[in-house]
Amino acid sequence: MTAAVEPAVLVSVDGQAGRITLNRPDTLNALTLEMVRLIDAALDQFERDESIATIVIDSVGERALCAGGDIRSLYEAAVAKDPSPRTFWAEEYRLDARIARSAKPIVAVMDGIVMGGGVGISAHASHRVVTERSVVAMPEVGIGFAPDVGGTWLLSHAPGELGTHAALTTDRLGAADAIMCGLADRYVSVEGLAALYLELGTVDADRAVADAASDPPEGKLAERRRWIDQCYSSDSAEEIVARLRARGDEASAAADKIESNSPTAVKVALRALRTARQLPGLERCFEMEYRISTTFLDTPDFVEGIRAAVIDKDRSPHWNPARLQDVGDIDRFFAARTDDLRLDVVESAR
Repeated sequence: MTAAVEPAVLVSVDGQAGRITLNRPDTLNALTLEMVRLIDAALDQFERDESIATIVIDSVGERALCAGGDIRSLYEAAVAKDPSPRTFWAEEYRLDARIARSAKPIVAVMDGIVMGGGVGISAHASHRVVTERSVVAMPEVGIGFAPDVGGTWLLSHAPGELGTHAALTTDRLGAADAIMCGLADRYVSVEGLAALYLELGTVDADRAVADAASDPPEGKLAERRRWIDQCYSSDSAEEIVARLRARGDEASAAADKIESNSPTAVKVALRALRTARQLPGLERCFEMEYRISTTFLDTPDFVEGIRAAVIDKDRSPHWNPARLQDVGDIDRFFAARTDDLRLDVVESAR
């Protein structure tokens, strides 16, 4: 007899809390189009249910809330010239925007790895909880892509140039640094999660999170903030690298990381961050990111970056072009097209 296959997203109710639980722990809960649609349907259910006061997003397993989109399937589609990633990104971005504008509070438990698409379904929530196991990052430029899922909006509005540093180096942020960058709000220890879940079923989200929260372990960015702000203030990727090299030590290590990433992706990401700062709202940012993401489908670095990181795992991508100074015009990543994503602007009820 064949065992029943569990759904990729579990939906449950605990008192006044509706819970959406990602359930692909073997893949670090990597997002698929099916999961995006299941989460969206659960939001429909809980938003209509007057007995639900708070929505919770969490995951099965201790390793990850969500390590991002299922990039192996994106790779296969890109190689085959299959347009399905466009559908995935359009629906994913609409879901992320919906989470940001939810009329009911959403508590995202960002325990374990939270990267790429995982940031999209959590860092736009009204209450964003990190733990001592949290590893938060936007690693896209390392696979020949650029921060998406509203990541350019979040990172461009981080204090000073912390978001630029995180985007161009793909640095992994612990709890304190994720809070400092504006990607999370409160720290709750792993031991305190059970009490948090229990209280979310009986009291409002503000009180439940406040009762469970404590001070996070010390992070790394506070002591680096001065040189980060100085070095990353330029709109030129080459100038940023030169400034980092001139400072030496930790700054030079950051330059090494930037130069190991896709030069095209680094330049596109930097321009996207600067553009996002000037956009009037999150929805316009998603629309810009959709143009960028779909343009990357037709670039060699996207396929090569995933190949090196996930398919062959040799960690030796051959970028084309190979140097920042050799990257040509990137206007095509930002140009309006007939298939642009359009999102209605909905003011948050919070």
